[in-house]
Amino acid sequence: MYRHFFKRVLDIIISFTALWFLWPVLLAVAILVRIKLGAPVLFSQERPGKDEKIFRMYKFRTMTDERDEKGDLLPDEKRLTPFGKFLRSTSLDELPELWAIFTGKMSLVGPRPLLVQYLPLYNAEQHRRHEVRPGLTGWAQVNGRNCVGWQERFKLDVEYVDKMSLWMDIKIIFLTIKTVLVREGISSETSATMEYFLGNDE
Repeated sequence: MYRHFFKRVLDIIISFTALWFLWPVLLAVAILVRIKLGAPVLFSQERPGKDEKIFRMYKFRTMTDERDEKGDLLPDEKRLTPFGKFLRSTSLDELPELWAIFTGKMSLVGPRPLLVQYLPLYNAEQHRRHEVRPGLTGWAQVNGRNCVGWQERFKLDVEYVDKMSLWMDIKIIFLTIKTVLVREGISSETSATMEYFLGNDE
């Protein structure tokens, strides 16, 4: 009952309430992003949602558009400013996703929506992470965030799909607050964000 009904009801109530009370924060962050990083204020990208249906996800921009002499974007670590790092470490860049939760494209808790280009690279078990709506936070995020390797991350995502419950979601939300406060796992050991998933070893 929770998986098929109450979880969605809670998503609507919580996201609407958060948008109502946090709109001054959203406005302030938008203004600061415009001043420090320029336009556009929002970063948007297509991501696979429940049942691998594609939707457009919005986040506050955290990187510049700096390019090399060939016109190619510089690596993430070159474009990620101190202000951008602050937005990521506090998860303020994720606040626009509250609208995706309210409209039903995402959930408060679930596997994080990854890149569309990863879809052909998943094995059958990894595809199961799309049996539920993607989340603002998830089981993998409170067990290492970006420091967790891809195989462990996918294992945690599928574990959440199998064990999803109200109490598990409450636990993840409280652990997320702790993770954000202590700013754990913002970057992987070898990248400013997270390395690209290149597929499974044969």
